[in-house]
Amino acid sequence: MNNILIVEDNKDVSLMLEEALTDAGYKVKSAYTGIEGINEIKNQVYDLILLDIMLPYKSGDEILKEMRRFSDTPVIIISAKDMVGTKIDLLKLGADDYITKPFDLGEVVARVEVNLRRSHKQIQENKVFRYKDMNLDHNTKRVSINDIEIEVTAKEYMILEMLIKHRGKVFTKANLYETIWEEEYLGDDNTIKTHISNLRNKLKKANPNEQYIETVWGLGYRLYKD
Repeated sequence: MNNILIVEDNKDVSLMLEEALTDAGYKVKSAYTGIEGINEIKNQVYDLILLDIMLPYKSGDEILKEMRRFSDTPVIIISAKDMVGTKIDLLKLGADDYITKPFDLGEVVARVEVNLRRSHKQIQENKVFRYKDMNLDHNTKRVSINDIEIEVTAKEYMILEMLIKHRGKVFTKANLYETIWEEEYLGDDNTIKTHISNLRNKLKKANPNEQYIETVWGLGYRLYKD
Protein backbone atom coordinates (compact mmCIF):
# COMPACT_ATOMS: atom_id res chain seq x y z
CA MET A 1 0.00 0.00 0.00
CA ASN A 2 1.36 3.42 -0.97
CA ASN A 3 1.85 5.96 1.82
CA ILE A 4 0.82 9.54 1.08
CA LEU A 5 1.49 12.67 3.14
CA ILE A 6 -0.81 15.69 2.87
CA VAL A 7 0.73 18.98 4.04
CA GLU A 8 -2.19 21.42 4.14
CA ASP A 9 -3.10 23.90 6.88
CA ASN A 10 -6.81 24.05 5.98
CA LYS A 11 -8.22 21.10 7.92
CA ASP A 12 -11.42 20.93 5.86
CA VAL A 13 -9.42 20.66 2.62
CA SER A 14 -7.05 18.18 4.22
CA LEU A 15 -9.95 16.02 5.42
CA MET A 16 -11.52 15.98 1.95
CA LEU A 17 -8.24 14.89 0.40
CA GLU A 18 -7.63 12.31 3.10
CA GLU A 19 -11.06 10.74 2.64
CA ALA A 20 -10.78 10.64 -1.17
CA LEU A 21 -7.32 9.07 -1.12
CA THR A 22 -8.23 6.60 1.63
CA ASP A 23 -11.25 5.51 -0.40
CA ALA A 24 -8.91 5.03 -3.37
CA GLY A 25 -6.87 2.55 -1.32
CA TYR A 26 -3.98 4.69 -0.05
CA LYS A 27 -2.59 5.01 3.46
CA VAL A 28 -2.76 8.72 4.27
CA LYS A 29 -1.36 11.03 6.95
CA SER A 30 -1.88 14.78 7.30
CA ALA A 31 0.37 17.56 8.57
CA TYR A 32 -0.99 21.06 9.17
CA THR A 33 2.11 23.27 9.41
CA GLY A 34 5.32 23.56 7.44
CA ILE A 35 7.42 22.48 10.42
CA GLU A 36 5.25 19.43 11.01
CA GLY A 37 5.41 18.62 7.31
CA ILE A 38 9.20 18.71 6.93
CA ASN A 39 9.62 16.68 10.13
CA GLU A 40 7.31 13.99 8.73
CA ILE A 41 9.28 13.92 5.48
CA LYS A 42 12.57 13.59 7.37
CA ASN A 43 11.37 10.94 9.80
CA GLN A 44 9.01 8.76 7.76
CA VAL A 45 8.98 7.20 4.31
CA TYR A 46 6.25 8.36 1.92
CA ASP A 47 5.59 7.38 -1.68
CA LEU A 48 4.08 10.75 -2.59
CA ILE A 49 3.47 14.14 -0.98
CA LEU A 50 0.62 16.60 -1.58
CA LEU A 51 2.03 19.97 -0.61
CA ASP A 52 0.30 23.31 -0.10
CA ILE A 53 2.37 26.47 -0.58
CA MET A 54 0.93 28.87 2.00
CA LEU A 55 1.74 27.12 5.28
CA PRO A 56 2.40 28.37 8.84
CA TYR A 57 6.03 28.54 10.05
CA LYS A 58 7.62 27.16 6.86
CA SER A 59 6.29 27.65 3.34
CA GLY A 60 5.74 24.87 0.84
CA ASP A 61 8.50 26.09 -1.46
CA GLU A 62 10.95 26.07 1.48
CA ILE A 63 9.90 22.49 2.29
CA LEU A 64 10.33 21.45 -1.34
CA LYS A 65 13.78 23.01 -1.59
CA GLU A 66 14.92 21.41 1.67
CA MET A 67 13.58 17.92 0.96
CA ARG A 68 15.11 17.78 -2.53
CA ARG A 69 18.52 17.68 -0.82
CA PHE A 70 17.80 14.16 0.41
CA SER A 71 14.64 12.82 -1.25
CA ASP A 72 13.28 12.16 -4.74
CA THR A 73 9.76 11.41 -3.46
CA PRO A 74 7.14 12.72 -5.94
CA VAL A 75 5.56 16.02 -4.87
CA ILE A 76 2.26 17.41 -6.16
CA ILE A 77 1.76 21.07 -5.32
CA ILE A 78 -1.78 22.12 -4.38
CA SER A 79 -2.12 25.89 -4.37
CA ALA A 80 -4.57 28.74 -4.91
CA LYS A 81 -1.86 30.52 -6.91
CA ASP A 82 -2.61 30.07 -10.60
CA MET A 83 0.18 32.20 -12.06
CA VAL A 84 2.30 30.50 -14.72
CA GLY A 85 5.49 31.96 -13.24
CA THR A 86 4.74 30.41 -9.84
CA LYS A 87 4.14 27.01 -11.42
CA ILE A 88 7.38 27.20 -13.40
CA ASP A 89 9.39 28.21 -10.32
CA LEU A 90 8.03 25.32 -8.27
CA LEU A 91 8.58 22.79 -11.06
CA LYS A 92 12.17 24.01 -11.31
CA LEU A 93 12.55 23.56 -7.55
CA GLY A 94 11.61 19.91 -7.97
CA ALA A 95 7.82 19.62 -7.92
CA ASP A 96 6.45 16.83 -10.11
CA ASP A 97 2.96 18.23 -10.68
CA TYR A 98 0.77 21.24 -9.84
CA ILE A 99 -2.96 21.40 -9.06
CA THR A 100 -4.80 24.70 -8.60
CA LYS A 101 -7.49 25.28 -5.96
CA PRO A 102 -10.40 24.82 -6.16
CA PHE A 103 -9.85 21.32 -7.47
CA ASP A 104 -11.86 18.23 -8.37
CA LEU A 105 -11.17 15.33 -6.00
CA GLY A 106 -11.36 12.86 -8.85
CA GLU A 107 -8.63 14.76 -10.68
CA VAL A 108 -6.43 14.78 -7.57
CA VAL A 109 -6.75 11.00 -7.18
CA ALA A 110 -6.00 10.56 -10.90
CA ARG A 111 -2.91 12.79 -10.67
CA VAL A 112 -1.72 10.83 -7.64
CA GLU A 113 -2.11 7.55 -9.54
CA VAL A 114 -0.23 8.91 -12.57
CA ASN A 115 2.68 10.26 -10.52
CA LEU A 116 2.99 7.07 -8.48
CA ARG A 117 2.95 4.98 -11.65
CA ARG A 118 5.64 7.18 -13.19
CA SER A 119 7.76 6.97 -10.04
CA HIS A 120 7.48 3.19 -9.84
CA LYS A 121 8.34 2.89 -13.53
CA GLN A 122 11.46 5.01 -13.05
CA ILE A 123 12.57 2.76 -10.20
CA GLN A 124 12.11 -0.29 -12.42
CA GLU A 125 14.02 1.35 -15.27
CA ASN A 126 16.81 2.56 -13.00
CA LYS A 127 17.86 -1.03 -12.47
CA VAL A 128 21.10 -0.27 -10.68
CA PHE A 129 21.58 2.06 -7.72
CA ARG A 130 25.18 3.21 -7.24
CA TYR A 131 26.91 4.47 -4.13
CA LYS A 132 30.70 4.77 -3.96
CA ASP A 133 31.98 1.41 -5.27
CA MET A 134 28.75 -0.41 -4.41
CA ASN A 135 26.03 -1.37 -6.92
CA LEU A 136 22.51 -2.54 -6.07
CA ASP A 137 20.54 -4.22 -8.82
CA HIS A 138 16.87 -3.55 -8.12
CA ASN A 139 15.56 -6.32 -10.36
CA THR A 140 17.84 -9.15 -9.22
CA LYS A 141 18.26 -7.84 -5.64
CA ARG A 142 22.01 -8.37 -5.88
CA VAL A 143 24.71 -6.27 -4.24
CA SER A 144 28.26 -5.94 -5.51
CA ILE A 145 31.34 -4.00 -4.45
CA ASN A 146 34.02 -3.38 -7.08
CA ASP A 147 31.99 -5.71 -9.34
CA ILE A 148 32.31 -8.59 -6.86
CA GLU A 149 28.95 -9.85 -5.61
CA ILE A 150 28.38 -10.13 -1.87
CA GLU A 151 25.72 -12.34 -0.31
CA VAL A 152 22.99 -10.43 1.52
CA THR A 153 19.63 -11.48 2.89
CA ALA A 154 16.38 -10.03 1.54
CA LYS A 155 16.01 -7.75 4.55
CA GLU A 156 19.64 -6.60 4.31
CA TYR A 157 19.09 -5.73 0.67
CA MET A 158 15.94 -3.78 1.54
CA ILE A 159 17.82 -1.78 4.19
CA LEU A 160 20.59 -0.90 1.74
CA GLU A 161 18.16 0.08 -1.01
CA MET A 162 16.17 2.23 1.39
CA LEU A 163 19.34 4.05 2.51
CA ILE A 164 20.71 4.50 -1.00
CA LYS A 165 17.40 5.76 -2.46
CA HIS A 166 17.22 8.38 0.30
CA ARG A 167 20.91 9.09 0.78
CA GLY A 168 21.57 11.80 3.34
CA LYS A 169 18.35 11.05 5.20
CA VAL A 170 18.62 9.67 8.72
CA PHE A 171 16.42 6.63 9.39
CA THR A 172 15.52 5.76 12.95
CA LYS A 173 15.29 2.14 14.03
CA ALA A 174 11.50 2.56 14.07
CA ASN A 175 11.54 3.92 10.47
CA LEU A 176 13.53 0.95 9.21
CA TYR A 177 11.59 -1.67 11.14
CA GLU A 178 8.08 -0.43 10.30
CA THR A 179 8.91 0.11 6.61
CA ILE A 180 10.79 -3.12 5.97
CA TRP A 181 9.14 -5.55 8.37
CA GLU A 182 5.74 -3.81 7.99
CA GLU A 183 5.02 -4.30 11.67
CA GLU A 184 4.64 -1.88 14.57
CA TYR A 185 7.95 -1.05 16.23
CA LEU A 186 7.65 -1.83 19.94
CA GLY A 187 11.08 -0.64 21.03
CA ASP A 188 13.09 -3.85 20.65
CA ASP A 189 16.00 -2.65 18.53
CA ASN A 190 17.95 -5.94 18.51
CA THR A 191 16.56 -6.91 15.10
CA ILE A 192 17.72 -3.70 13.43
CA LYS A 193 21.06 -3.66 15.26
CA THR A 194 21.77 -7.23 14.18
CA HIS A 195 20.94 -6.56 10.53
CA ILE A 196 23.00 -3.35 10.44
CA SER A 197 25.94 -5.09 12.13
CA ASN A 198 25.80 -8.01 9.69
CA LEU A 199 25.62 -5.62 6.75
CA ARG A 200 28.60 -3.62 7.98
CA ASN A 201 30.67 -6.79 8.43
CA LYS A 202 29.86 -7.98 4.90
CA LEU A 203 30.63 -4.59 3.37
CA LYS A 204 33.85 -4.21 5.35
CA LYS A 205 34.99 -7.67 4.28
CA ALA A 206 34.40 -6.70 0.64
CA ASN A 207 36.28 -3.41 1.01
CA PRO A 208 38.07 -2.78 4.35
CA ASN A 209 39.14 0.70 3.24
CA GLU A 210 35.66 2.15 2.74
CA GLN A 211 32.81 3.12 5.05
CA TYR A 212 29.19 2.86 3.98
CA ILE A 213 26.63 3.00 6.83
CA GLU A 214 26.96 5.77 9.40
CA THR A 215 25.43 5.77 12.87
CA VAL A 216 24.02 9.18 13.79
CA TRP A 217 24.04 8.91 17.55
CA GLY A 218 20.67 9.41 19.18
CA LEU A 219 18.92 9.46 15.79
CA GLY A 220 19.58 6.43 13.59
CA TYR A 221 21.42 5.45 10.42
CA ARG A 222 22.28 6.90 7.02
CA LEU A 223 24.89 6.49 4.30
CA TYR A 224 28.16 8.31 4.70
CA LYS A 225 28.41 11.30 2.39
CA ASP A 226 30.33 10.31 -0.74
